[in-house]
Amino acid sequence: MKKLIVVSMITLSISAMIFQSCKKKDNPMSPTPPTLYDSLGGTTMVADPATSGAKIEAGRLLIRNIIDSTIFIIAGDTALNGHFTVLLSEVGSGNLSGFQALSKNITDFVAVGTGAKDYKYTGLDMVTAHDPAKNPRMNGKADNGDMDAFEKDLFAGAAKAGVPATTPALISVGKIVESLRSQIVQQ
Repeated sequence: MKKLIVVSMITLSISAMIFQSCKKKDNPMSPTPPTLYDSLGGTTMVADPATSGAKIEAGRLLIRNIIDSTIFIIAGDTALNGHFTVLLSEVGSGNLSGFQALSKNITDFVAVGTGAKDYKYTGLDMVTAHDPAKNPRMNGKADNGDMDAFEKDLFAGAAKAGVPATTPALISVGKIVESLRSQIVQQ
């Protein structure tokens, strides 16, 4: 009987250790680590200043504000604006559809790239998007100087949107952008 109790206790102890081990690793209720998107504001719903009465995720709103500010900075940057003559011509004539489409595409791209779950990027891949032979909205291939200017304008756009260049989340986004250099630079 004593032997049966010892075996039962050992079996129970091993079972408890296995259960605890599985519980720590596979528990669907355990919190997932925060994403970069979470650090940019995440899924908290806030008022959308662009659409009266509408709500938007705080992370998406911040990303959109940075992207829109960056597009405006690029429009005034003679080092880059020559690549966007179609867009600038449209905006100059009062047609904002191209601007809105570009803003949405890049916002989706960055949101998904930083871990957003509620959005999907459906735009062109980076090589096609930056190849004027395949994307008639792009005027000329980008070189390394263009990429450097874009990164500078991105950080200036973020600053204009109220996000300092030293913000860890923005630095991480900058690293993601830099990782795309080989796909964007085609000259």
